[in-house]
Amino acid sequence: MKVTAEEIQRDWNKLIKIIETTFQGERKEKLLKMYEHFKDRLLLAPASGIDHFHNAFPGGYLKHILSVIQFSVKMFKLWKECGAYIDYTKEEIIFASMHHDLGKLGDLENDHYVPNPSEWHRKNQGKIYTANSDIQFMNTFDRTMMILAHFGISLSTNELLGIKLADGLYDEANVPYFKTYYHEKKLKSNLAYIIHQADEMTARIEYENWLHKDDDKKQQDKEKTEQLKNVFDGLFK
Repeated sequence: MKVTAEEIQRDWNKLIKIIETTFQGERKEKLLKMYEHFKDRLLLAPASGIDHFHNAFPGGYLKHILSVIQFSVKMFKLWKECGAYIDYTKEEIIFASMHHDLGKLGDLENDHYVPNPSEWHRKNQGKIYTANSDIQFMNTFDRTMMILAHFGISLSTNELLGIKLADGLYDEANVPYFKTYYHEKKLKSNLAYIIHQADEMTARIEYENWLHKDDDKKQQDKEKTEQLKNVFDGLFK
């Protein structure tokens, strides 16, 4: 999938508008400062490195984040309508959604994903990007926390767990949070479930968009072939 420069700019404007309308005071100003720091890199960042994962193209990270925010808000409303106990705010939902993959941008100066120099791997294995070996290895959550701390952005327990547990049981480090038989160890809030469900839904839809990316073109080609056939047949009636 490819997105135009105009579409990426629109997505950026949407993100900034969400920040300006969701957050207040010093927190908003710090977030705007952080995103301005990352702007040039964020606009071109992919959401993953392999084509069939999700959004492995320039602008893919931004598009992924916006979708997770949108679906998280929808999930939040659904849980609330279904009678779930809500002990957190919409701001916390949006903050956790917005930053669940922040560490994928890399460190303060260098990208995490860099274009794969191997044409063979790009063509035959879909490995469009590779991890930047020049920066210190960290998992996504740890790097996210480092970035937020650098810009002096504090977060609530709900927000921290929403970010940390976004990958659900796909990350083995999350197992003790989701899989426990002791009441005392269960998550006190359902916010982390909402973030994970929204991220999972987004990634699945992005995969399906990749999987069926040629369907419209195939349909158009089929219709064009039918039209030409009808014209040809008409010449001999």
